Amino acid sequence: MNDAGKMAAIRLRLPATSANLGPGFDAVAVALDFALEIEAEVAAEFSIAATGRDAESCARLQDNLILETYKHLLRAHQRPIVPLAMRIQNGIPLGMGCGSSAAARLAAIALAVLFGRLDWGTEHVLEEAYALEGHPDNVAACWLGGFVSAVCEGRKVHVARVDPPAEWRAIVVLPAEPLATSKARAMLPLCYELGDVVTNLQSVSVLGLAFAQGRADLLRLAMNDRIHQPYRAPICPLLPLLLPLVGENGILGVALSGAGPAVLCVVDGEKSLDEASAVITNAARNRIATELVMSRFSQAGAEQSIENKRLSEYKSI
Repeated sequence: MNDAGKMAAIRLRLPATSANLGPGFDAVAVALDFALEIEAEVAAEFSIAATGRDAESCARLQDNLILETYKHLLRAHQRPIVPLAMRIQNGIPLGMGCGSSAAARLAAIALAVLFGRLDWGTEHVLEEAYALEGHPDNVAACWLGGFVSAVCEGRKVHVARVDPPAEWRAIVVLPAEPLATSKARAMLPLCYELGDVVTNLQSVSVLGLAFAQGRADLLRLAMNDRIHQPYRAPICPLLPLLLPLVGENGILGVALSGAGPAVLCVVDGEKSLDEASAVITNAARNRIATELVMSRFSQAGAEQSIENKRLSEYKSI
């Protein structure tokens, strides 16, 4: 790789994710096709020009998750802090459970690897992201794309990945107000009934196969959860409004997206989007102000446009 000062602008694209998918708490996630996009180049001082969702927050130089993580990694690995001029186009809503923090931290890792000459491949990137983010499922889905199941061995993250059915679609239903992940996690109990645990094990064992085999008939049961969604419903009021829609109007399954408050609705195809959107809007009408984001499931993970390759395909970035 050339010296950082001689490098051309780097363009990154990191997809949104929906993690904790149904019964897959801290274990299962899927990538979506709206994204955080960044262009960065070496500069005399740090600067950020941001557009898109939450642009004002993205443009801050203080308490900026991307910049703070980037600087932290360079310091931790005894690399000089290389100032960057960054242009951000953000398509991921902040604080909604769509993987904004995972995308930001992975962007920072990619920048640190590139400008700090860190010889990291996918395994090391996922280890660092998991250590920073605390959740292996959404970092794996963001980096690798597709539908992923993740299991940890110490810091090491092991991932199984499949491409979701090409015809399936996602409708992400966003309420007006964000929710801190820490608040959502604080709603969870310390102990669970055996029956609830068994039900979740049955559901999550089928969930991966349903996505891998396109088993729309199984998704209603495969996305059933008793571990986190019932306890988060009081602070994620869209969920109880939309769960009863499963099995109608092409809606195959409904789950919180990440820790909420957004809700992911899986739809059987393009043909059902209008009908599904109408019943979703009607269910929330006069109760909660919402925005509907139509999405495909993304097979692509993190991408670097200079080489037109996924970053996850590099042995050393």
